[in-house]
Amino acid sequence: MAKPIRVPYLVTGTNEYGCINQDRSSPTLALRLAQKLLRDGYMDVRVCTPRGRVLKSDELDELTPQDTPRKETYMAKGEQRGNREAKKPKKEKAKVIAAAPSRKEVASQSGFGPAKKK
Repeated sequence: MAKPIRVPYLVTGTNEYGCINQDRSSPTLALRLAQKLLRDGYMDVRVCTPRGRVLKSDELDELTPQDTPRKETYMAKGEQRGNREAKKPKKEKAKVIAAAPSRKEVASQSGFGPAKKK
């Protein structure tokens, strides 16, 4: 025997052509669908909650997102921050200008005479 599937939120509405029944998994989605049906001209829009309570169109404000727990917002992998400690900044190096001659080289040259050969 097949296992029955439980529908958390059932949204129903009636217009001049017939009746519509759709299920939604969260109260936010059920509220959005019920508001859309009301905008489209459906009459007798109702939402049945998982506990069996039927909310009419004037009671839909009870499904507002403030009553539901918020889910974490997902970010792209590049925007996520890791839980590692921040690295220490590197020690700044003195900038060397290539056009200016170094003073150390001039001081180390004592004589300009010929070098000794071995």
